[in-house]
Amino acid sequence: MKKKLKILTYGCQMNVAESERMAGQLKKIGYALTENFSDADLILINTCCVRETAEDKINGKIGELKKYKFSNPNLILGIVGCLAQKDGEEILKRSPHVDFVLGTGQRGELVKVVENFESARKKFVDVSNVSKMIDDENIFPIRNGKISAFVPIMYGCDNFCTYCIVPHVRGRERSRKPEEIFSEVEETLNAGFKEITLLGQNVNSYGKDLKTKNFAELLSEVDKFPKLERLRFMTSHPKDLSDELIEVMAAGKNICEHIHLPVQYGSNKILQKMNRVYTVEKYLELVKKIREKIPEISLTTDLIVGFPGETDDDFKKTLDFLEEVQFDMAFTFIYSERSGTPAVNFDGKVDEEIKHQRLQELMKIQNKISLEKNLKLQGKILEVLVEGESKTDKNIFTGRTRTNKLVLFPHGEEKIGDLIQVKINQVQTWILKGEKI
Repeated sequence: MKKKLKILTYGCQMNVAESERMAGQLKKIGYALTENFSDADLILINTCCVRETAEDKINGKIGELKKYKFSNPNLILGIVGCLAQKDGEEILKRSPHVDFVLGTGQRGELVKVVENFESARKKFVDVSNVSKMIDDENIFPIRNGKISAFVPIMYGCDNFCTYCIVPHVRGRERSRKPEEIFSEVEETLNAGFKEITLLGQNVNSYGKDLKTKNFAELLSEVDKFPKLERLRFMTSHPKDLSDELIEVMAAGKNICEHIHLPVQYGSNKILQKMNRVYTVEKYLELVKKIREKIPEISLTTDLIVGFPGETDDDFKKTLDFLEEVQFDMAFTFIYSERSGTPAVNFDGKVDEEIKHQRLQELMKIQNKISLEKNLKLQGKILEVLVEGESKTDKNIFTGRTRTNKLVLFPHGEEKIGDLIQVKINQVQTWILKGEKI
């Protein structure tokens, strides 16, 4: 009889990709995915610790799962990923019903750890080698969905922004070999996927450790694969986005006209304190270059408010910066203290109420800009990749444009994975509505 596996994933796209890989690893020893906690033989929580809210949510969920252990004493509960790397043994102390904790560099050991626990029932923690290169060559991910697939091209981060815990829990940058990436891309396309997203904490520094291909060269080669309809990538650090990459994007056939380019803030003083190693002026110069070469580009970003030392003047500069750049969308966050990062010890803590006020003000301006951007698409005909029915109405289908805008349209004959032309007849801040033509 097949054993049942339930995976719960928190956090970024990389975590989603790694959960798919873990499901592929465990399939080799007889585990099939289930949606239900109650009939699982193994529950894995793939964790995130970028923000305190994520940690609180995960710790709450770990506590909640205790009831399943009571009703099924043979159930195995494993905690993996970034919070596992950060807290290690502490997780077992807080939650004695957890059976094993595995750090981010130890994902390759998952099968061995589960098999050992099945036979010996001995609790296990390993967060030892955060920068270990994981061999993904013979792992066939069990992917979510049928259209879009994540393909990690590198792991880790060398940037050490002062607010960020990622380099501490994901280790140093290490790139996968190009031939391994190409092999996975080919296999994914042969399985019927239409869209590939190349993933890394900072894709622009891909290949620095290999001395073979850089990211622009890798992107250009993946773009040539037959059967590929769309190619995306994330995330890009502004300091490493090269002119060569902009040229490759402009010349690309399947490379989508969208860049997620986290700026984090709009004042040089705060950028310096964050250790972002670029200035507002440099970022604006980069945006100008991108838009000159790829006029139809959609630009999205991340912004943090309430960083230590932030003044009214810094915040005003950020609002002015938003108005100047005109992002299509921004993901906005309140600064969250992460133990072990330098910013925890910075002076000038911002009052919680002020943080929330500033976040609201920032979002109000960005929402206005996002709506203005979308209004320019009213009446336009856009190519949309069909993703499936909307969560609220099975007669309405959703899809995305090449610029990563979400489009809703009445369902006709089209199937998931089709590329269709949709005329936009109604726009909102976050979505476009239209009809197939």
